[in-house]
Amino acid sequence: MRRHRKVKIVATLGPASSDFATIRALFEAGADVFRLNMSHGTHEEQRARYDIIRKVEAESGRPIAVLADLQGPKLRVGAFAEGPHDLRDGQAFRFDLDPTPGTASRVQLPHPEIFAALEPGAELLVNDGKIRLRVEACGPDFADCTVTAGGPISNRKGVNVPDVVLPLAALSDKDRDDLEFACGLGVDWLALSFVQRPEDVIEARELAKGRAAILSKIEKPAAVRAFPEILKVSDGIMVARGDLGVELPVHSVPPIQKRLVRACRAAAKPVIVATQMLESMIESPMPTRAEVSDVATAIYEGTDAIMLSAESAAGAYPVEAVATMDNVARSVESDPTYREIIESSRQAKRQTVADGIVAAAREIAETTDISAICAFTQSGTTASLVARERPRVPIVAMSSEQGTLRRLCLTWGTHCVKTPSLERFKQAVVNAAKAARDFGFADESNQIVVMAGVPFNVPGTTNILRIAPCDERLIYRTDPE
Repeated sequence: MRRHRKVKIVATLGPASSDFATIRALFEAGADVFRLNMSHGTHEEQRARYDIIRKVEAESGRPIAVLADLQGPKLRVGAFAEGPHDLRDGQAFRFDLDPTPGTASRVQLPHPEIFAALEPGAELLVNDGKIRLRVEACGPDFADCTVTAGGPISNRKGVNVPDVVLPLAALSDKDRDDLEFACGLGVDWLALSFVQRPEDVIEARELAKGRAAILSKIEKPAAVRAFPEILKVSDGIMVARGDLGVELPVHSVPPIQKRLVRACRAAAKPVIVATQMLESMIESPMPTRAEVSDVATAIYEGTDAIMLSAESAAGAYPVEAVATMDNVARSVESDPTYREIIESSRQAKRQTVADGIVAAAREIAETTDISAICAFTQSGTTASLVARERPRVPIVAMSSEQGTLRRLCLTWGTHCVKTPSLERFKQAVVNAAKAARDFGFADESNQIVVMAGVPFNVPGTTNILRIAPCDERLIYRTDPE
């Protein structure tokens, strides 16, 4: 029988991975989801990558998810008159709205929203936190600061403001254009940057109009504080550890990652752990031991997906990076300790008929000789609930809705299979048995669990659980119409 990898791999496309051969090789190495980073590249370049993904999907016969990652507002200082300056610990430095080129003692910060939110004692971080300044006095157009950690400052370096919720929308004008473009392409997921509050997610959802699922990137302290509310209005979550590690003490990120992953699992919503997972593979064909351990830790925690950024988008070894993630995942998932951790962290949450049915399916699969759980799903909810249980056997998610199957490519353990539109339960059982056999999860001597809702094609009606043989002759003999 085929051994099925449970955790999903997200690979970012970029200059190193824009041609058909490379994208197909990334998919064959194990990529389940392709990320289009809207911070880089033109719409024409992204359209070309999207078209190649769909061509690979058609050739492989397996659904592939596409995630468009919106840039979000970028906060940057202005330009300097005489090039970079070294800021020294303890010196005074001013940020203001004056567009005059900067000096060793001041520079423009063209974001009045920042000055409106600042208070004395707040911290400003420049160049990914390498320079830190404490606000001593501020007004609607200036902030006088003391440098607490010095370093070189130069043109248009990024600024982070970790201590306050900024009165800035998560969607800039560029993001709105990119969102409409991505939805027009047909992407399956939209990743939303700079989320601070649930209203940011609601705004993006209204603009998407159901054309794509919304994934919130947790990269700011305000988002961590408001996480329960953000999770409620999101379809999925990305733990964006790079920015979190800039705006929060770096040692606080691992426990935050663990909490967010568990909360997403409890809510049956997919979560991606992202940023610098195999960073050294941008230039090296081999990762460091610490990076392998980091990837493994996220898998042991039960994350739905792990992500490559520059490693696959701009690195020298994009296919090797995906293959490394695949190997680490398979190694972890074959470790008995992995099952112990995953099962000990399962949270009993039985509030609906569907909750009870998926829990029963998992228990039956673990206590009898069941080869796979086949879940018929219109909206994706049934398969997501099965995945929350983290069963030991493969999950075969079956739907006539291609968009549903593509979105489910981000969900732990799901193997997505397109079915014709069905009207009778016996047809569903026969289709499930055939899929389990065709994809190597079972043979005619095995049994599977089949879950569905009657009437068919109505979201949220999961109400049938059937133990079925994989031999179609036995199904026709024994199954009711």
